Amino acid sequence: MNISYNWLKEYVDFDLSAEEVAKALTSIGLEVDDIEEFQTIKGGLKGIVVGEVLTCEPHPNSDHMHVCSVDLGAGSPIQIVCGAANIAAGQKVMVATIGTTLYDGEDSFKIKKSKLRGVESFGMICAEDEIGVGTDQNGIIVLPAEAQVGTPAAKYYELESDYIIGVDITPNRSDACSHYGVARDLYAWLVRNGHKTALHRQDVAAFSVDNKDLDIAIQIDAPEGCPRYCAVTLSDCEVKESPTWLKNRLLSIGVRPINNIVDITNYVMFAYGQPLHCFDADMVKGNKVIVRTCSDGEPFVTLDGEEHKLDGKDLAICNAEEPMCIAGILGGKGSGTYETTKNILFESAYFNPTWIRKSARHHAISTDASFRFERGIDPEGQIYALKVAAMLAKELSGGKVSMEIKEVNPIKQPSHFTVDLTYQYIHEVIGIEIPVDVIKEIVTSLEMKIAEETESGLQLLVPSYRVDVQRPCDVVEDILRIYGYNNVGLPKQMNTCLTIQGEEDRSYKLQNLISEQLVGQGFNEIMNNSLTKESYYTELNAYKNEYLVHIMNPLSGDLNVLRQTLLFGGMESITRNVNRKTSNLRFFEIGKCYRVDAKLQNAEGKGEEQTAKTVNRYSESYHLGLWITGKRVENNWAHPNEESSVFELKGYVQDILVRLGLSFKGLKTEESDNNLFSKGLVLKDRNDKVLLEFGVVARRINALFDLDQEVYFADLHWDELMRKTAKNKVEFVEIAKYPSVSRDLALLVDKTVKFAEIERIAFEAERKLLKSVTLFDVYEGKNLGADKKSYAVNFTLQDENKTLNDKQTEAVMNKIIQQLQKQLNATLR
Repeated sequence: MNISYNWLKEYVDFDLSAEEVAKALTSIGLEVDDIEEFQTIKGGLKGIVVGEVLTCEPHPNSDHMHVCSVDLGAGSPIQIVCGAANIAAGQKVMVATIGTTLYDGEDSFKIKKSKLRGVESFGMICAEDEIGVGTDQNGIIVLPAEAQVGTPAAKYYELESDYIIGVDITPNRSDACSHYGVARDLYAWLVRNGHKTALHRQDVAAFSVDNKDLDIAIQIDAPEGCPRYCAVTLSDCEVKESPTWLKNRLLSIGVRPINNIVDITNYVMFAYGQPLHCFDADMVKGNKVIVRTCSDGEPFVTLDGEEHKLDGKDLAICNAEEPMCIAGILGGKGSGTYETTKNILFESAYFNPTWIRKSARHHAISTDASFRFERGIDPEGQIYALKVAAMLAKELSGGKVSMEIKEVNPIKQPSHFTVDLTYQYIHEVIGIEIPVDVIKEIVTSLEMKIAEETESGLQLLVPSYRVDVQRPCDVVEDILRIYGYNNVGLPKQMNTCLTIQGEEDRSYKLQNLISEQLVGQGFNEIMNNSLTKESYYTELNAYKNEYLVHIMNPLSGDLNVLRQTLLFGGMESITRNVNRKTSNLRFFEIGKCYRVDAKLQNAEGKGEEQTAKTVNRYSESYHLGLWITGKRVENNWAHPNEESSVFELKGYVQDILVRLGLSFKGLKTEESDNNLFSKGLVLKDRNDKVLLEFGVVARRINALFDLDQEVYFADLHWDELMRKTAKNKVEFVEIAKYPSVSRDLALLVDKTVKFAEIERIAFEAERKLLKSVTLFDVYEGKNLGADKKSYAVNFTLQDENKTLNDKQTEAVMNKIIQQLQKQLNATLR
């Protein structure tokens, strides 16, 4: 949320700079993102002053220019050559002096001493569009005769220079969604840190009703959705442009001024946190406002021209015949305030936050008003906001208050929250003893009232706008943030206890180990959002839509489910980099994936049994994802360009498995049927538990991200790998003293046979002496047959206790050959 430095000073007295204010706010929990200088007009009109044209003579070498003598109020008059047709002696004008920078969008130019057709000119007499105060290009600005010579243009146009402080408002701090709300917190910090200060807001004691000529009835048919509704009317209003001060206030925080009445509602909302809406009173049919729910499918066109189908749970502000506004979210077309409007109705209400949040999500509408209503505004702030708005409307539009403020309050909201707090509890939670006087100073500066005080503690009345402070721990948090987290030091003595490392510690240690290994191999770690698009999972066979965990209140349609696979987050990262001309990429990510069991979707039960069944539906597991794309080598003088490949990825995967200590005996490799891949392999254990999948990402997936280059992806099921290696023990053995024996076979097999099958059968045939099986050549040709291929395979044998002789070697190789012939129908070439 944007906070104006100047606006903030209207509510709390301080002499801090904008940077010091930002530090103070961050220290008390209102974290500041950035500070930007704001100027209503770029450049702030620096160097431009009011001048008076003393003389105006025709230019000797031009038929349209004039040579003018201009008084700037200091020193001798200066000579300026001007080409405007409306220049004349005796005029008050705006003059850009030498050195002034003028802006035209992103372009700028500096006023310099110059010669125009042989006559020197020492400045420039300006038109509206040249200095940004208007769009008129027909001639120079001619000011009223009473304009004071030498007055800076910034002062003449009431130009305001300001600083905008970007504050991150956490969801629980609805009370800080306004300038006055931030001022309250800053006031408490100023008091605590010894600054001379005072907190104040606009006095509404002068509010009065001028007549009762425009009475509109209020009726609430849905009190649960609208516990309080207040309204007031004004007649004979002139809807026009807002004054400069009001426009500057809104422009500074990024809000576009519309007209004086609409601007008042925005001003009050950003000033005090109470959203208002203004209706054209003449369009309130039947002179009655009804707050009710709507019929399913009832059409409604909002102010932005979009048609919505209302839901039976939507709360609407209606007249006697039809809806005028989706309550707390957006007004309807025709119900606003226009230049023809004369009579107005100001609405100020408290809506149930849950109702507003559900409607806003249902219609995918987010407004400044709904942002505040969803979080819970002050249930006591409606009348004050109406009085401020009505008084401003009288001042700025000439209207008259034509109705007593109507208040309908069927369900009373608490005016305060009672919290009992003991000093001992405060000290235990914070860890240090804070003096009682300091505690009392902090709570009172936060507008909490001390209802009762004893030796052991306080009974506090917390104001209604602090919806997040209803428990003792909430009050302690408030005390601590004002007291200062940095003021809580570590004690001289700390007590601790011994703990036993568990499986989570081992997993975390190995994650760091593998991460360092991958970084050393040229990978970069990425961290993607666990929330993702539901549309990514359309037509997937392994990650179906029915397994998705849906978010009840998604932030957007693009973040409405939890991810089932790491793939899509990595693809988004690849796309972002490729679009920025970085296409040779190696990424890895360790993160959780989520899944819901569709079979338990409708599990029945009661109480704790039902809760357990509901929880059991959901599962989460750690995965390690690897992505490779682009060239493996590029622009290297010693090596030709080389594309990355799935075999390169396989090498990295094998390195990880070896580092984890995974034994390959008993594992089986199969072709993956996961349609994330165009070609892929899956590694399983004896119980068919998937340990990892890797392969070439399907072109359909690439097309989703507009990628033309191949992407290779590996998904290691980290939790399964941890279980598989849980009982691993590091053992040290003596380096073998006896030599190994190597044998090569050229095996003729069917084209459908994978090398992984040969490897598996070989290790099953000889478990003791066989150390490795390596493929070093694949051949296909006409002389082999159309459906045959030849694998050249190396087998390494070794006995740690003696040297193998030919007889033993041949016996092992014959046993392997027999099994290959039996299971794969393989023959030797």
